[in-house]
Amino acid sequence: MNTHTKKKKTKSRLWRLPLLSALKNGGRQGVDRALLLYILLLIAFGSVMVFSASTAYASIRFSNPYYFVERQILWVLVGLLAMLLCASFPISFYARAAKPLFIATTVLLALVPFLGAEAGGAKRWIAIGGFTFQPSELAKTALVLILALFFSKHTKEIKDTSQKKKSFLYGILYPLLLIFAVCGLVALEKHLSCIIILGAIGVFMMFLAGSNLKTLGLLGAGAVTAVGAFAMSVEYTRRRITIWLNPELYPRDGGWQTLQGLLAIGSGGFFGLGLGNSRLKYLYVSEPQNDFIFTIACEELGFLGAFAILGLFALFVKRGMRIAERQRDTFASLVAFGITVKVAIQVILNIAVITNTIPNTGISLPFFSYGGSSLVMLFAEMGVLLSASRDAYI
Repeated sequence: MNTHTKKKKTKSRLWRLPLLSALKNGGRQGVDRALLLYILLLIAFGSVMVFSASTAYASIRFSNPYYFVERQILWVLVGLLAMLLCASFPISFYARAAKPLFIATTVLLALVPFLGAEAGGAKRWIAIGGFTFQPSELAKTALVLILALFFSKHTKEIKDTSQKKKSFLYGILYPLLLIFAVCGLVALEKHLSCIIILGAIGVFMMFLAGSNLKTLGLLGAGAVTAVGAFAMSVEYTRRRITIWLNPELYPRDGGWQTLQGLLAIGSGGFFGLGLGNSRLKYLYVSEPQNDFIFTIACEELGFLGAFAILGLFALFVKRGMRIAERQRDTFASLVAFGITVKVAIQVILNIAVITNTIPNTGISLPFFSYGGSSLVMLFAEMGVLLSASRDAYI
């Protein structure tokens, strides 16, 4: 056997490894390269902004300007491994894993009020050793998978309008029970932003699955009313709504972050002050590497930079939707739709929060906001989406 043949055989064997074969080709054999490119660009852009936004705060609090970016890079590396691993499994694997994952997630959510670690006045984390994670982040993925599995198995019953009772049960009641199960447990954590995201994901997936639009509209209106009533019944969220309506009346007691964030957005102008040149990251915008990181991006990069970031998100969403539309399998299609919609919802809500369009509910900007387990979970979702892209006929 000559050297050329040996090299060819070695190369073909390398591509049989799950993590490498996931990246081999477009279409059915490999992940969608355009989607992968958008993901990598978003995380690269986001990591640069974490570094730029966090240096002042990290220097003052930890005496190390690289404190946050060092940890962010570590989480990115862990996340990339999680993404590659999740992308290496066929989408059918996630259909089998949907039920066990959903059950495990509900158990973890139920344990949070009793065993959860408290931070920032909220108990939403479970600590194992020196590692903490939010089960509510896992709940978003688990809900997408379980609803996709349920709808893929009961498409006929949902769309059979001649059987109104059965259509209502499978198209409305049963999926709502799944949604309420996770939302109810998250409500125990007083995590309103997560409830909104979970509810929006559920409603979108019910719509895509063919649930009755009239009934869905009425239930949606009822859900908005219920969330509003819940928000007003809790002192913490009621105060946030009061501050949202008149942030200028609370410049040092709740409205500070909103007012400084708006000032950062406005001071960037068209071209921005330049990367790293933000003035308001110097303890004006509170913890600028987190939920309000986009305000620093607007200040440093201006309208053009903000437009580029949102444009990149738009390309990601468009590609994710295209992958969902071009699936041969209903489960894979709904999973791709669900994950893409989840990212789109978080981007829209984050921008709405920092522009004071809605009350400040603590919603992170995907790929940009500093995070640990939430970032790894996002990468894992991207791996599932990339797995789905392997079966899309694009």
